[in-house]
Amino acid sequence: MHVIATAGHVDHGKSTLVRALTGMEPDRWAEERRRGMTIDLGFAWTALPSGAEIAFVDVPGHQRFVPTMLAGVGPVPAVLFVVAADEMWARQSDEHLAALTALRVRHGVLAVTRSDLADPARATAEAVRRIRSSPLGDIEAVPVSGVTGVGLKQLRAALDRMVAEIPAPRANKRVRLWVDRAFTIRGSGTVVTGTLASGTIHRGDELQVAPRGHPVRVRAVQTLMRPVEQESAVARVAVNLRGMDVSEVHRGDAVVSIGGWRNTCCADVRIDALDVATRLPRELVLHIGSAAVSVAVRRLGADTARLTLAAALPLQPGDRGLLRNPGEKHIVSGVVFLDVAPEPLLRRGAAAARALSLTDMTGSIEPADEVRRRGAVQRGEFAKWGVVLHPAAVPAGAIAVGDWLVSAARWAQWVDQLTAAVDDHALHHPLRGGMSEEAARHAVGILDAQLFRAVVAGSPTLESQAGVVRRVGVMPSFTPSARAAMDEVRSRLRHQPYDAPRGTDLDRLGLTEPVLTAAARHGLLLALGSGIYLLPDVEAMALPLLGALPQPFSLAEARDALGARRRIVVALLEHLDARGLTRRAGAAGRIVVT
Repeated sequence: MHVIATAGHVDHGKSTLVRALTGMEPDRWAEERRRGMTIDLGFAWTALPSGAEIAFVDVPGHQRFVPTMLAGVGPVPAVLFVVAADEMWARQSDEHLAALTALRVRHGVLAVTRSDLADPARATAEAVRRIRSSPLGDIEAVPVSGVTGVGLKQLRAALDRMVAEIPAPRANKRVRLWVDRAFTIRGSGTVVTGTLASGTIHRGDELQVAPRGHPVRVRAVQTLMRPVEQESAVARVAVNLRGMDVSEVHRGDAVVSIGGWRNTCCADVRIDALDVATRLPRELVLHIGSAAVSVAVRRLGADTARLTLAAALPLQPGDRGLLRNPGEKHIVSGVVFLDVAPEPLLRRGAAAARALSLTDMTGSIEPADEVRRRGAVQRGEFAKWGVVLHPAAVPAGAIAVGDWLVSAARWAQWVDQLTAAVDDHALHHPLRGGMSEEAARHAVGILDAQLFRAVVAGSPTLESQAGVVRRVGVMPSFTPSARAAMDEVRSRLRHQPYDAPRGTDLDRLGLTEPVLTAAARHGLLLALGSGIYLLPDVEAMALPLLGALPQPFSLAEARDALGARRRIVVALLEHLDARGLTRRAGAAGRIVVT
């Protein structure tokens, strides 16, 4: 199937021509037929002489309904441009051509209608001349009358030639259906229609409605009023959705693959100026797909800008849209999306630097360039940008860690920043002898724990133990008196390993809680809680003695075997239990776990 939008000034015969080509009434509302003017999107379809099926999206031509026209044209790759022979080129002809130019529509046929009422030669010559400078180029023109039928055969042949030149859509498993209508059918529930621009929809699929992410199941799919098991882009489809009320879905929403698209609120774009204006208004409306969203515009470079969207949309690099000034009622420019996940512009001069980095970007994603540009990218992001990356593939110049791809430059930068952060922390907190992993991750900006640990492991000067990052071999900076006191305690414990110093002894030696905590953190002492400190190798010394007792053994038996005070034995056994080296057996006994 091929989807074609109509375009042209109000009352130039677009709907009449579609009716004559298809035998169907594109104007759905009685008000449209009464007024003889399309005010909403209409749809009709037919088969061409070659057998190719085409579906028309018939758009309104009146200036008041330009947003509706753009909703119809947005997702469509080809156009039937209509100019009336008796009225010639008119105001909305210009605006519709501007929209097609902004969207870079390259395939079309010109139908010069009412050729039974006036000589079509002048209207044809003028229209061909105006259209020639657009992406449509030298368009084929056909004089026709939707009333008498003159030229319809030739128009069908021209449409056949045009659709034969439309390239097949790029294979893409990710669904994106821009919604242009939503309604209910008794017994079926919510139905949405639109132009399926990407992917294949199957009956039974689990999808979601963007940008809110509401999950839905596809109950049924129709195309051209026929039920089908599946339909692929580009196509006109009606989809019956389960799990969503019709009041929750609107024109401009998109039915998409779950997790397959990034909902974008901020994007960097390249501008295709139509008005040759040197200044972009700060507030405009972005039209893309069937959506129309207010955007704040920040100029970056001569042909680049940052758009901040009032509502998120499922977008990818390479998407095309247009900016319209609703106040002055004209199209300002076309845009191509370069980056749908740009970093914030926080520093002075960041906008100019960003403009420079966008210079060579086209909207086509090259994984190696993207990793180099961003520094670090999760593999899943490439899928959301429409790039299929093999799970084992590592782009040139990248370092793979789990789901992350990191550039060599960013990796080196992280190591340098982390080393500096650890050194600064050690300078201001000498007794801690290291920095907690959580604090270090936030200081450097590596929030993924697996990635952070890989960076530490890859540094020749850093190590991480028990959740603390420090320089390799670096110990707390004890004062000479604290070091001497620590040596005295350790010497005493080597001779009497279970005779933990009392609190009064620690106070006399000047061993304060921060000093003792630092000693325990770095393996100089083992803290058992409640102010009890022993040597770290006490486990290896105690277990053979406890293992030699009849199993299970009591607290009293353990106290006699170790020759220690009851308070110390209780703390030591609880420590061994927590480590899984001993465990309780019965009401008053324990066993050594072998």
